[in-house]
Amino acid sequence: MEQKILDIRDLKREFVMGDQTVRALKGITFDIKAGEFVTIMGSSGSGKTTLLNILGCLDKPTEGSYHLDGVDVKSLDRDELAGLRNTKIGFVFQAYNLLPRTSALENVELPLFYNKTISADERHKRAIKSLESVKLAERSDHTPSQLSGGQQQRVAIARALVNHPVMILADEATGNLDTRTSYEIMALMQELNAEGKTIVFVTHEPDIASFSTRTIMLRDGKIQKDSINTNQRSAKEALANLPESDDY
Repeated sequence: MEQKILDIRDLKREFVMGDQTVRALKGITFDIKAGEFVTIMGSSGSGKTTLLNILGCLDKPTEGSYHLDGVDVKSLDRDELAGLRNTKIGFVFQAYNLLPRTSALENVELPLFYNKTISADERHKRAIKSLESVKLAERSDHTPSQLSGGQQQRVAIARALVNHPVMILADEATGNLDTRTSYEIMALMQELNAEGKTIVFVTHEPDIASFSTRTIMLRDGKIQKDSINTNQRSAKEALANLPESDDY
C-alpha cells in the first residue's frame, strides 16, 4: 500500500468575528500519497488560504483530523508544530521570501541552522547539493538582487529541498513570474516529482494546474471536485512551444 503523506478527515475551520462565526472549511476529506503532484485551486473565499495554513502547520483545524507523515498535527503544541514544519515541509512562496543581503547559498542553508544535529560542513554540502538540483550552483555566491525572479524562485525551491522534507508546499509559486519563467519553474517541479518528491501546489491558474497529476478544486469551504489529470501536460514541451518572437 502506498504511503499517505497527508491524511485529512472531515476538516473544519471556523473563525469567530464579533457575534458571527465564519465557516471557512466545512468538512473536507482527502489524502495525498507519496510521490503525488497535487494542485489545489479555488477562487477568493473558497477556503484555499485557510487550508494552506493548516497544511503548513501554521494553524489548526477547529474539528476533524490532519495527519502529516503519520503525525497527528492537532495534538501538537506550538514548539512541536514549528519542529514539524522545519523537518517535514519545504515551503515555496509567491514572493520568494529570501534574505536580501545574504547569498543564495546562505539562504538555502537557513533551515538547517535550526537542526542542531547538522554540522557547518554538512550544512554547506547539503546547500550546494540543493542548488545543484535546481541548476543554480554557479550562482551560489549571488545575493537575491543579482538574480532574476525565476532564479530567486529556484533558490527558494533549493531552500525547500535542503531539509529532505516529506512534502513541498508551494503557495502561488509562479504568481510573480512571466509565462516563460513560470513554465521553467513547473518543468523543475515535474523533474522533482519524477524523482519521487511529493508536491502540493496552490494556484489559481488552470494552465499551471494542468502540469500536475491531480487537482483538488475548492468552493465555499468544500471540495467541489477532486480529479486525476489524465492529460497531464509536459512543462518542457509547453516551454518549447512558446513563440520566440513574443516578449516573455
